[in-house]
Amino acid sequence: MTTPPLALPRPGPGTAARVLRAVAVVACVPYLALKTAWLAGSRVGLPEGSVLLEHPRLVAVANAGTLLMDLAVIALALLLTQRSGLRVRAWLPAFPMWVATGLLLPIVVGFPVDALAGLLEGGGRAAAGPTEPLLDAWVFPLVYGGFTVQGLALGALAVRYARHRWGRLWRGTVRDLPPHVSGPGTRAVAAVASLALVPVAAVHLGWATGMTEGLSPSRIATRTAGFHALEALQVLYAVAAVAGVGLLVFRRGRGLPLRFPLALGWAGSGAVGCWGGWRFLAAVAPAADPAEEPTALLTLAYAGEMITGMVLAGCLAVFLRRRAG
Repeated sequence: MTTPPLALPRPGPGTAARVLRAVAVVACVPYLALKTAWLAGSRVGLPEGSVLLEHPRLVAVANAGTLLMDLAVIALALLLTQRSGLRVRAWLPAFPMWVATGLLLPIVVGFPVDALAGLLEGGGRAAAGPTEPLLDAWVFPLVYGGFTVQGLALGALAVRYARHRWGRLWRGTVRDLPPHVSGPGTRAVAAVASLALVPVAAVHLGWATGMTEGLSPSRIATRTAGFHALEALQVLYAVAAVAGVGLLVFRRGRGLPLRFPLALGWAGSGAVGCWGGWRFLAAVAPAADPAEEPTALLTLAYAGEMITGMVLAGCLAVFLRRRAG
């Protein structure tokens, strides 16, 4: 009797994956060190008069939460580069990958866009830097630069992981999709969410083009070219989410490679849902200055992004589950 051949183990991460993993982990260190110092009572990076010193308990909770979120980046980088990571349930890596995409993509894209807009405007203002004393000037490039590196390294690892585990799901073109991947219920939900996102995107478009309705007095006073550019990017994220999910569930653009609308839907819904959710949480938190109190329109816009982005992501998840069989 012939002995059956032994199954070869899956190869471990190559050199490129190990380098990307190390880069992602190292990029987290400055932010983790800063947050740990603040939780320990240090005022490094906090100028005298910073509004962050006026609500120590609330800021401590926020610091602890964001520290855990950055630790989750390290855990995700490890999961995406371990052979055991290919055997866990699909949602365990997929959901954090989507959240990481939604929180880091607007920074990876927006940080250089904001900086470039500031230079073109002639102010030379550091990206995301407020006019009121909040943090020392060096904190913003350190933090957002670290987030940018995290996003690029983690994104490359996520693409590598998805290609190994789910690459078959985006082979072919939209024309090749069978009808069962998106039933009438999924199409109806996607249509309603897309329509609900239109007025939210219109508000961001208005702010990008100079509208002041819905902005707090301090926001109006501190608008820059970077502010308008970032608001325009919010419109693009919404368009990407609607277009990507719509092309898939309605099977339009039949000659398109599947990876194109899938990437649009994934990135767009993440940026709309997760970044909108993050800004919604910031909007409902107590404001130290009444002039910075968010308006009802601002809060509703962020809530609308959070809800519609998550719903569109849910439609995408249904599509992928049915596509996987």
